[in-house]
Amino acid sequence: MKITITKVECVPVTTPMKKPVVMPNTYIDRIHGLVLKIHTDAGVTGVADSGDTSSWYRGELQETMMAVICDVIAPRILMGEDPRSIEKIVGRMDRLLRGNNQAKALVDFALHDLKGKLLEVPVYELLGGRTVEAAELGWVLSAGKPEDVAAEAVEAQRRGFKLLKMKTGFGTLDDDVAMVEAVRKAAGADARLSVDANGFWSYEQALRVIRKLDQFGLELIEQPLPYFHIEAMARLREQVSTPLYADESAQEMHHIKEIIDRRAADGLFIKTQKAGGLLKSQRWLTMARLSGLPVMCGCMIGSGLETSPAAHLWASDEWASQYLNESIGPLMIHGVWDSADIEPGNDIALNIPRFEAGKLYPNEGIGYGVDLDEDFIERNATPGKERKRVSA
Repeated sequence: MKITITKVECVPVTTPMKKPVVMPNTYIDRIHGLVLKIHTDAGVTGVADSGDTSSWYRGELQETMMAVICDVIAPRILMGEDPRSIEKIVGRMDRLLRGNNQAKALVDFALHDLKGKLLEVPVYELLGGRTVEAAELGWVLSAGKPEDVAAEAVEAQRRGFKLLKMKTGFGTLDDDVAMVEAVRKAAGADARLSVDANGFWSYEQALRVIRKLDQFGLELIEQPLPYFHIEAMARLREQVSTPLYADESAQEMHHIKEIIDRRAADGLFIKTQKAGGLLKSQRWLTMARLSGLPVMCGCMIGSGLETSPAAHLWASDEWASQYLNESIGPLMIHGVWDSADIEPGNDIALNIPRFEAGKLYPNEGIGYGVDLDEDFIERNATPGKERKRVSA
């Protein structure tokens, strides 16, 4: 039976955060995201949420994603196309657009939701089927005073989170070291700890700081250098004891190949938005598997809908499922430890995936199993930005 895409809608939504997130050069107190709806002549609609947009991480904003989707992807690729042809659509997006992976990912996410609904299966069935029931989670600690970060770390540990990741940039480099020391002392010798510099250290700074951090037995340091310094990452890796993981550097497939060839990292961080969607994330993970590199999953901080693609991917992919997932956007937004503590009517998703005791369970319904809270979306429409629609 022929099914075609008839309309695309982009809805800018701003979600306030209960507790701001502090990281290098960044202060996040609200999430400026984009909700995408892809409609069909079968009366079925696929939905997705971009999560937070970032000028420095991917260089994409609500405005740029709306322009790319509504001015290019929708009229030139999506209108009249069969939404089940995800491989074909993703290939055409990559040929037509250079970069813009977060916008491409948003389209890919909505197509997977739509295809799951049309076939009446959860998205994880489209990705190979269920490998594990739930993803083990790490907790992301906002940068702050050592005593405050340490107290939150201990509580996260008590709540069942398997790794505690510290963000840098609250004060000086020495303050970062003091924060790590405080968390190690509070969490204990066996706690799994990591640090994320988000690429904001120079080589000299990274070398000096990491040599001080080596004594604390960290599991890893994430992206110590700017994303384009892959060769410098390789040199740095030879000079320190703590394993180095690439996030911002590990974007497209050729970046991952360069990291592997240069032996520039001990592991990789994937974000489904950074990879360009679920289809390309599967290719991304194949590269990691072939190289034997462990992988962790991050997020852009977003709603229960934003978390859903990563939740379904981590439950299905055999290589990824043995490692930790940090897609805890809804918990960070609402300042809670479990999804049961999120009050109804405060999220883009009516039915947020289950976060419980440090684990993330994908929803069991068709597609992502998520229904939109249209009242929340209307109440939290981004001021001064109109939704855009494209029709066949």
